[in-house]
Amino acid sequence: MSRRVSLALVVPAALVTLLVVRATVRGEDAPAPSPAATPGTAATAVAHPPFAGEERHLGNLRQLTFGGENAEAYWNSADDLVVFQTTRPPYTADQIFTMKPDGSDLRLVSTGKGRTTCAYFLPDGKRIVYASTHLVSDEPPKPPDRSSGYVWGLFEYEIFTCDLDGKNLTRLTTSPGYDAEATVSPKGDRMVFTSSRDGDLDLYTMALDGRDVKRLTDAVGYDGGAVWSPDGKQIAWRAQHPEDDAGKADFRGLLARGLVRPNKLDLWVMDADGGNKRRVTALGKASFGPFFAPDGKQLIFSTNVADPKGRSFDLHLVQLDGTGLERVTFFSNEKHDDFDGFPMFSFDGKRLLWCSNRHNARPNETNVFVADWIP
Repeated sequence: MSRRVSLALVVPAALVTLLVVRATVRGEDAPAPSPAATPGTAATAVAHPPFAGEERHLGNLRQLTFGGENAEAYWNSADDLVVFQTTRPPYTADQIFTMKPDGSDLRLVSTGKGRTTCAYFLPDGKRIVYASTHLVSDEPPKPPDRSSGYVWGLFEYEIFTCDLDGKNLTRLTTSPGYDAEATVSPKGDRMVFTSSRDGDLDLYTMALDGRDVKRLTDAVGYDGGAVWSPDGKQIAWRAQHPEDDAGKADFRGLLARGLVRPNKLDLWVMDADGGNKRRVTALGKASFGPFFAPDGKQLIFSTNVADPKGRSFDLHLVQLDGTGLERVTFFSNEKHDDFDGFPMFSFDGKRLLWCSNRHNARPNETNVFVADWIP
């Protein structure tokens, strides 16, 4: 399950083709083989013009990966390196790679074993945090049975840190179950992550060495995909909290089987210590992958609210009080459902990194894109 990943929610077809969130929002099915660059080679960045004059916030758009499933791409603090998860030969499940912002210098960071998700740079840019199942088995876990509906598998992820070359791998979490979806405060003191350690799917923070774990959420349901505000004082995340007894029973029954069904998701914001929780969106659809705008006053995120069928996802902006909803991406592909998700602003606020299936050579591909941000 991909963190910022991921969600096929009301009608999951669009995300089944991608999606981890993680997570999450990505599916657990193995994607088609990727023709993208192999480690140590450069992918050629291709420039694309704006589309129909509607994507007014995006300029000088470039595609960084070409083929396969690529998702959850995030900048380092110097804005000169990107970490992301990808499934490409010889791997049959997501592994963690880095590349330069022009798509060159592709390097494997994770062990190449198991399944990985949710990578993020530590503030000094010298180490990376990610989740992996490799302690359970060298082979990736099998996708969950979806015969009774779309679900995510809550695999036995643990959270690790490592150097940029994958060396000095250090385990941070040791609890049974699901520990993943970690991001690091710009203050450089703590990280937030999702865990099933207390019998639910809640948000926790911990020190960068894995100590001093604190629980932030306790409502029944899924809380995940959390990110920090630029000043480190607030946290935004996606949540699905069943409101009636039947919904709670369904959630708990699935959780006991290592599954979660993300039918609807909304965005929430709280203080970094877990206080002052407030709901940002109530769109009745699937909203996920939030990231704070450079000024900390808005969130950019992906949602299927603009599609009556709920199959296509676009980036939107919203104020922290839920007002001022503005659509950012408008690209349309007649060959398949559209997807734009996992946005992240560069630390200088000048560029936007995100994942999209625009210009796909095949329907089941998701690639990484970057564009200049036009306020």
